[in-house]
Amino acid sequence: EENGHQNKRLKSGADEEDAENQNKKSPKRKIVLLMAYSGKGYHGMQRNVGSSQFKTIEDDLVSALVQSGCIPENHGEDMKKMSFQRCARTDKGVSAAGQIVSLKVRLIDDILEKINNHLPSHIRILGLKRVTGGFNSKNKCDARTYSYMLPTFAFAHKDHAVQEELYRLDRETLERVNKLLACYKGTHNFHNFTSQKGPRDPSAKRYIMEMYCGEPFVRENMEFAVIKVKGQSFMMHQIRKMIGLVIAIVKGYAAESIMECSWGEEKVDVPKAPGLGLVLEKVHFEKYNRRFGNDGLHEPLEWTEEEEKIAVFKEQYIYPTIINTEKEEKSMANWLNTLPIHDFNLSAAEMQTNNKNSKVS
Repeated sequence: EENGHQNKRLKSGADEEDAENQNKKSPKRKIVLLMAYSGKGYHGMQRNVGSSQFKTIEDDLVSALVQSGCIPENHGEDMKKMSFQRCARTDKGVSAAGQIVSLKVRLIDDILEKINNHLPSHIRILGLKRVTGGFNSKNKCDARTYSYMLPTFAFAHKDHAVQEELYRLDRETLERVNKLLACYKGTHNFHNFTSQKGPRDPSAKRYIMEMYCGEPFVRENMEFAVIKVKGQSFMMHQIRKMIGLVIAIVKGYAAESIMECSWGEEKVDVPKAPGLGLVLEKVHFEKYNRRFGNDGLHEPLEWTEEEEKIAVFKEQYIYPTIINTEKEEKSMANWLNTLPIHDFNLSAAEMQTNNKNSKVS
């Protein structure tokens, strides 16, 4: 009997040792993961270690990586140990269809399936690629494309009473929206479009490659449109404020000249559109792809094969969340009611006064 107990103990010890050896045999490799998620109910992408009060996307991701056996538990506690880097820190409530994270993992069998088994259905890993050992998804990213889905009644003029569900955007207004959005293209000083950056801070200068609003479409009896913006990088709240200012101008609360003023040194009161409609669509690695994409060892960071999965995820989890939340919580309608409390005229008037004073002096 004694021997029997001892054998059992030895056997269970051997099983643990086998699993440990298996993990040692799976060497750690630098990879990128293509992620899609619906951000509703989360306080953004980036993990706040030690703060369980505000749940983030990375909390769920790290937990799934540990449970699936890709990373040891202590790497989950200290993310530097797995060289973890996310491409974009999406804000509270913001979704993603093409977020990229880079990290070192054990390349276990059926890795994607195992990670996804430990994730909620509104967070999915859609692809994986091996990358160079020194790869960092944030530093190697040349550009990011975001979309912003909004109900078109946001562009109705303030002096016209509109029924939200019946409103349809006319051609002339859409053209005006696109004319204004196109003004953002190029390099501008966006210190008024974020917090904690002064007008002389060099990092407030950002380069925008394209920005436009697509054709409107009807979902659940309400008309929506999607604004796309591609830029090198964005600061906190920048896109929401860029869109907020265009809405304020089109609705007739602010003069078009305010846009030019907002890139100057004066403080301009720029309204911030709701986070609900914002989606990180795609991140671009053109320089990396040119250098390593065809070196015979690494794949280019392009996701054409995953495009269908991305589209399905958006239709299942991102668009319905935006549409249903808008209809239930009226986030855009409520935000539009706050526009009159912004003082757009003061800033423009101050700007003119300052210009006159500087000419006199």
